[in-house]
This record gives sequence, C-alpha cells and structure tokens, in this order.
Amino acid sequence: MRRLHRSVAASVAVLAGWLAVAAPARADNPGYDRPGYGFTPVVLGAGDFTLEQGFPDWSRDHQNGVSSSQYTTDTLLRLGIGGPFELQLGGSAYDYLHQTGPGINSRSYGHGDTNLAVKFVLPTSSKIFSWGLLASVEFTDGSKTFRNDQNQYLLGAQFNLQADEKNSLGAYLEDVRAGGRDSTTVALSDNYSVSKTLTVYAETAFLHTPDQGSGAVAGAGMAWLVTPRVQLDAGFDHRISGSASEWQTNLGVSIYFGR
Repeated sequence: MRRLHRSVAASVAVLAGWLAVAAPARADNPGYDRPGYGFTPVVLGAGDFTLEQGFPDWSRDHQNGVSSSQYTTDTLLRLGIGGPFELQLGGSAYDYLHQTGPGINSRSYGHGDTNLAVKFVLPTSSKIFSWGLLASVEFTDGSKTFRNDQNQYLLGAQFNLQADEKNSLGAYLEDVRAGGRDSTTVALSDNYSVSKTLTVYAETAFLHTPDQGSGAVAGAGMAWLVTPRVQLDAGFDHRISGSASEWQTNLGVSIYFGR
C-alpha cells in the first residue's frame, strides 16, 4: 500500500508541476468538491469546468471472516452552466476488489456506475454562511461486480459556517433512495486554514443503510493548493462504531480549467 501511494504521489507531483508551468497564473478558483464528505457550496462560472480525480481512493472492510479491499479511480467532471446551477458527471474507469477469507481469494476488475448530478447554490449576502443542494442519479451501467442493483437517487445538502478567520465548520445531509429504501448520511467537519495554500480538516459521519444498519466513522486529511489551479488531497476515515467500512482513504488531484 505504501509503495503504491509513493508511486502515485510521484506521478501526481509531475502532473502538478507541468500544470503549474502550462496554466496561466490568474485563476478565480471557487474550490473543489474533494476531499471528504459533502461538497463545496459554490457553483462554477458559466463555461468553467474542473476535473477531480482519485489516484486512487481505497477502502477496507472485514465482515464474517472475509476481508475486502477496494481501489477506486473516482472521476468527477464539473461544468458551470450559468446562474445558480452546475452540472456534474462522475464515475470510475477502473475498480479493483480483492477479497480474502477461509477458502476465498478472489480478485475482480472493472468500471463503476455513471453518475449524473446538478448542483444548486443561490447567491447570499452573508460573508460567513453558505449552503447548497446536490441532486443526482447513479445508473446501473458498471461492470457486474461494481454495479448497483437498481438506479440510485441522491439528494444532498451542504451548510458551511465561517466560524473565524481560519476555521470553517460544515454540515452535510444526504439521502440516497434505491429500490424503495433509503440510506442516509450526516457528516460534520471542521476545516482549518494553516496557510493560504494548505488546509487540514477533521470530520465525522453517521451512516445508515437498510441492509447493514447504522455506523459511524471519523477521520482527517489535508488539501494543498499547489497552484491557483491545482489541488492535491489526502485523508482517511476509520470506523468508530456499528456498520461501516473499517478504513477509507483518499488520495487525489483536482484541476480548475476556468478562464
């Protein structure tokens, strides 16, 4: 795992360095939806877009004597369409799942389902409070191992409060409906600006699914704005109670292609 992360980090660093030279110095970047739970309650300007890429995101679980590790190259494309709206297209071009246990040692490869979303954020006169809504549908077009049984419909709400010059508090509420049943997430976060380019965060999330019941995770991470247009992120979440993935990690890059 460490060797993989070093290799990926080296590749991302090369990409970031190239972009730092290739991209213009000026960039009115509104921020990214990576990392962590929730999203940034700001929409891109009309015609602007971002690429947010996992390299990869990883999760590990252990249930009934079976250990599962999954690597996901999550991709999110965001496009500003004007006004309070933003279109998003997401998916994973490559997923890898390794399961081990008594009499089990299986490996699966494939791609994930496609996700289409709309973000809605109204302008506000408040300098310390912002909020937004996200509605999406996830289709069942992934590889057999990684696709959902039916379409999933998500409605999420993000609320941010600038507590002081360095601390921003966030609350994220999410409901995912599939097959007539609902899965819910409530996540709370604190983002601390170490400098103009480096932010660290801590988060906790309470999860409920019809099949597995309820659980909670907690974690931390960082986002580093390498240039005004390029951000690197890394972080983790660990299960603290109930039913949830034992470990979740994120490692990724986000690139702003605004004018």
